[in-house]
Amino acid sequence: MILIILLVITIGVTATIGSASINPIDVYKVVASKIPGLSSFIGTDSITDSQHSIIWSVRLPRVLLGVIVGAGLSISGASFQGLLKNPMADPYILGISSGAALGAAIAIILRLNVAFVGFSGISVMAFIGALIAVTLVYNIGRIRNQVPVTTLLLAGVAVGQFLTAITSLLMVVYNRDMTKIIYWTMGSLSGKGWTPITSISIPMIIAMAITLFFARDINIMLTGEESAKSLGVNVEKTKVYILLLGTFITSMAVSISGIIGFVGLIIPHIVRLIVGPDHRILLPSSAIVGSIFMVFADTIARTVISPMEIPVGIITAIFGGPFFIYLLRSKKRAL
Repeated sequence: MILIILLVITIGVTATIGSASINPIDVYKVVASKIPGLSSFIGTDSITDSQHSIIWSVRLPRVLLGVIVGAGLSISGASFQGLLKNPMADPYILGISSGAALGAAIAIILRLNVAFVGFSGISVMAFIGALIAVTLVYNIGRIRNQVPVTTLLLAGVAVGQFLTAITSLLMVVYNRDMTKIIYWTMGSLSGKGWTPITSISIPMIIAMAITLFFARDINIMLTGEESAKSLGVNVEKTKVYILLLGTFITSMAVSISGIIGFVGLIIPHIVRLIVGPDHRILLPSSAIVGSIFMVFADTIARTVISPMEIPVGIITAIFGGPFFIYLLRSKKRAL
């Protein structure tokens, strides 16, 4: 509950930060005025048309996109770390980022500007590239009807490096598009509007909710696969479900925001140090903390050297690394 309240406060505060002066209360008024049944009780006369437009059409969509992307990457990272029993795993270790980057690079080079169900050509190709990459990783790592964790990790690293090499080759050959490709691979939430939120929010929320359903199974699998089988967990099916859910969530996020690294790695690990390893608490907590972290990182990215913007992936890495080290040192002193 505390984390949810903190997230609501974060949304209101960060939506006011920018060149135009806006009161946090005005943000909540604008949001409340859009809710059926509440609009007649909310007075927005003190809010100018320009302020209303900035809040509703510019800042809120960007902040809410940061919320959904941060939550998706974090819950995927937490589930993958539990599945692979590796605290250094993240949504990109299975080649998702490399596949998405290659798909986006191809779309940029081919000038695919055709929109599909509200998604740009770049987003669609990134999504397809990520799914193809994970499909390759799964089939390479599968041994008969089982998917050993070690071979899955090794397959992810190998496929990821291979796809990254192809992307680098394309940037060298088509150097006129290199800047745009590099900027996309650094991640950004700018200029998206409401369209991507309406497109990805419902499927991502449903996928995250289903992931929470497997929290108990992940807890049991941490005790060992043989022990999990004896307790009635279908280990191989659970691996496939978590892998597919995490891939779907991450692919949806990447298709809109580009490659935003470090969130899926650092946030679950930080939250685990604070709340413990129980995935029934860890998964939802990671989602909320990831949302808060992403919103703050994006706010810094768009304001620190305004009017220029820094790719948000750079900010997540700059702030995530030292904070991660600080928490590790604090945990060591507590032992």
